[in-house]
Parts: sequence; C-alpha cells; structure tokens
Amino acid sequence: MEELIRGKPMNVPATREDLMIVNMGPHHPSMHGVLRLIITLDGEDVIDCEPILGYLHRGMEKIAENRTIIQYLPYVTRWDYLATMFTEAITVNAPEQLGNIQVPKRASYIRVIMLELSRIASHLLWLGPFMADIGAQTPFFYIFRERELVYDLFEAATGMRMMHNYFRIGGVAADLPYGWIDKCLDFCDYFLTGVSEYQKLITRNPIFLERVEGVGIIGVEEAINWGLSGPMLRASGIQWDLRKVDRYECYDEFDWEVQWQKEGDSLSRYLVRIGEMMESIKIIQQALEGIPGGPYENLEIRCFDRVRNPELNDFDYRFISKKPSPTFELSKQELYVRVEAPKGELGVFLIGDQNVFPWRWKIRPPGFINLQILPQLVKRMKLADIMTILGSIDIIMGEVDRLEYLKEVYGMIWVLVPIFTPVLGITIGVLAIVWLEREISAGIQQRIGPEYAGPLGILQALADGTKLLFKENLLPSRGDTRLFSIGPSIAVISILLSYLIIPFGSNLVLSDLNIGVFLWIAISSIAPIGLLMSGYGSNNKYSFLGGLRAAAQSISYEIPLTLCVLSISLRAIR
Repeated sequence: MEELIRGKPMNVPATREDLMIVNMGPHHPSMHGVLRLIITLDGEDVIDCEPILGYLHRGMEKIAENRTIIQYLPYVTRWDYLATMFTEAITVNAPEQLGNIQVPKRASYIRVIMLELSRIASHLLWLGPFMADIGAQTPFFYIFRERELVYDLFEAATGMRMMHNYFRIGGVAADLPYGWIDKCLDFCDYFLTGVSEYQKLITRNPIFLERVEGVGIIGVEEAINWGLSGPMLRASGIQWDLRKVDRYECYDEFDWEVQWQKEGDSLSRYLVRIGEMMESIKIIQQALEGIPGGPYENLEIRCFDRVRNPELNDFDYRFISKKPSPTFELSKQELYVRVEAPKGELGVFLIGDQNVFPWRWKIRPPGFINLQILPQLVKRMKLADIMTILGSIDIIMGEVDRLEYLKEVYGMIWVLVPIFTPVLGITIGVLAIVWLEREISAGIQQRIGPEYAGPLGILQALADGTKLLFKENLLPSRGDTRLFSIGPSIAVISILLSYLIIPFGSNLVLSDLNIGVFLWIAISSIAPIGLLMSGYGSNNKYSFLGGLRAAAQSISYEIPLTLCVLSISLRAIR
C-alpha cells in the first residue's frame, strides 16, 4: 500500500499565467459612490484600469436649462453634497456677472465664511473615509465631531444642515442670527486643537507613511496636461488657487497662504488638504472679526422682470393657484465662471438668450476632470494601492455623473434616420412580397396558407425569419466553418466582379458584345463553385447534395436565362 502511495504522483495545482479581470464597484464602500472599475491584474500588479461612469445620471444640466435660476437653486446642492455652499455660489455668481450685479460687502463676507466652513466640512469627510480605506478606522469616527459642529452652524444660519438653499442673486437669503458669530469663533479655536490631534495621530504614523508616501506620483507637466485642479494640482508643485488668481468675493482682503507641496504623491495631497483646513480657519477668523454692517442682499434686483398685475381669472390663478416665482432675465451673452471648490475648479459655462431660462448651462466639475488620471496612476502599482490613489483624488459621484446628453442623443437620432428609413422601407417591401407570394401559392393549391402571425398573416415572414435566427443552427457544428462561410461570399463576389471586369459603356451598355458575353459566362460560373464549397464545408451529405443540386440548377438554366435576357436587352437598346 505504501509503495502504491509513493508511486502515485501528487496533484500539483497548475499556476495560471493569463491575466485576471476584476470588477470593483459600483457598490463597494471604498468607491466613494457608484463608481465601477474594471481592473486587469497580473497577480497583484495592475496592468490596466477602466473607470465606468453613468450610474448616477440625473440630468442636472438639462434641468437647469428648463428652470429659472431661483427655481434651480435647490437642485444644485446635489452635485457635490459634501460641499454644498460652493455649488450654490457658482450658481448665483454666473447670473451676477452676466447682469453686472453688485453684491453688498456684508453679504460677500458672509459668503466667504460659509464657503470656508463648507471647505472644512468637505475635507473632514474626505479625511475619515480616506484613512478607513487604507486601514485606519479611528480617524473616521473622530472627524464627525468637528463636522457636526460645522453643520450646527449651518443649521443655525440657514435652517438646513446639508442642503441649504442659502445663496441668492445679489447676496444671501438671510442675515446671520444673533450670537452666531461668537459661536463660530469658538468653533475656530476648538478646531485648531482638533487638527493638531489629527496631525499627531496620522502624519508621522509609520504605517500610514508606508501606504501613501511615493504612491500615485503626479509630475508638474502631467498635472497641467491632464487639466487637474485643486489639491491634486497644488500637491504637484504648482501654486494655483482661484481665490488668489481671480480674487472673487473678498478673499484679497484677508491674509492667508496657498498650501502646496512638490512631491506629487498621495502624502502630498493629504498635507495640502490638512493645511487648507488651517488656512480656512484663518480666513474665517479674519472675516468674523471684520464683518461690516449693512444689507445682506442687493435689494435693487428685487424688481424682477415679470408680468405685472395679472388678470384675476388667467391661467396662473386658475390652475397653478399661486403667483409665479420671481424670475431674472439673462442677457444675450455667454461667460465662464469658476470658484475654488474643495476638490478643485468648479465652473459653469452659461449662455443667456434674453430669457428667464439659460440657453446653455454647462458644468465643469473638478471630480470628473481629476478622475481622468486614475488609470495612469494605478498602472504598474499593486492592487492595494488603488484604494489609496482613488481616495487621494477625492471624488463625489454626484458631480461626476451630473449631466445627461439629451441634445447629443437627439442629434444621433437625426443622423441615423436617413440610414434606417431605406432599410425599413426595403424590409417592409420584402415582407409584403413574401406575404403576397404565399397568398398566391395558397390560392393555387386551394388551401389556407400558413399565415398565423398578424392580420392576414402579414407578419408571418418576420416570424419565420426570427425563428430561423434564434432557433436554427445556422453554422454546422461538425463542419468546416471557414469553408462554409466563404462559399456564399464567392457567389456574391461573382455579381460584383461582373461590373468591374465586363467592358460597360455609357448607361451600363456593353461596349463590346462578344467579349462581354464571354466574360459574363466566365464570371457567372464562379457562383456554382461557392455553392459547392458551402455544401462540402457543411460536412453533411444531405447539405452537400443540396449544394450539388443548387450548382446544377445554376448551370442548367440560370446562366442561360441570364444570357437570353442580356441578349434581348442589348438588342432592344441598340
């Protein structure tokens, strides 16, 4: 027995040498939304990565083009639902610049405070999941302490914690409540100690440094060529911040520094965001201490362009049961507006058309642009590094999948209509001819034809064709597939060759009758060869006999019939 066991070879599992395709997302928590990655792996090494988008399409751009600005404001916080103040800011900044509307100084200060608080909240909710992605769970629970305090401030000022609807054209919806400034100053003092805790816990942690240092490096030229912005750009050594470049709102009145690093790896992007939270606190403290008095909204633009004194019994009163919402007419011009959002440059391209609705509202989301570089960053990296690199990009799928290409779809339909119209006409004609042939055949044979589908059997031909495609085996399983497939092609090629070789003159008349007839006979004899090839390639004697019969039929009367028709036609033309 022992000799048998020793003599029997062991079953050693074979090592697979081919590549493996792994699907990540769209429901994995580390995808930060409904992002799907199709990854090609060679063991643990990433060979290729294909991001798949489109699981969160909500048509935000087309909704904007069918709403007034005020009606559209509640929608915009769904783009980036972690930095909602920025989506509201860009929505009102575009018509403000289009209409040259001045914002009161107090309203501008309030906007800056709200924007920087929203930047802190966004970076906090980036930090926690990013650390959880690379294996550190503790910071994920810590960040909610400060984030809830920020949301408490938002709730006190706007009435809502996440979806605020606070910004307005020419200002903000309401002034800061009594005691809010003192509470915000207390939060700033408390938050500085919280950031120090994060730095002690994370920044010098050797396990954290091992996971992020030197991973996902982006050079200066790469960052510029890919159109990156925000911390992704500044972590590669480029000091570009729209708050300094465009000087929108009142950022140029405060003393603060642009945070940047030069290494371009995941650690640099972490350090940039930590530094930005510290700088945001500096901006908020200066704004709170120097906030001026005055109105919080430009009251002059309250005189919206709308119908004055509508009739009592008109459409609005009878069916809508309320007055229409105030509107703001957009002048006939175009412009591009941008702000420095937590994830990068958030922009809107707006085209007005002397209407209350925008003619075009094109969103430039930073997450969508920054995500383009992901396949390049993860190539030749390990599988575990994908979570680190993806987390350092900081994406929100609400702004990545923000639009719906309805106009482009309509354009494609109009391009395809001229193509499908002749095809549809030919199909209907063939069906009608087949139906008529069956009716005539059934009448000759004095029987009811096999017409069961549709009225009078008009759809029977379509039903037979569908059954042939889905039920019958068109290619023989035991035959020579290549030979079987080439045969019909040769039969068709003979028809095409006749128009290339035979000497036709003008109006498709043979220029030389004698040579033309001989060439026609020679070329037509190619068709039976194709029929014989198909029959032989089927590896079935009955199919082969059918091919012989078809070839004999072609030789016996189809070619002579063609010659007779050709001769009569040529005589008649001459």
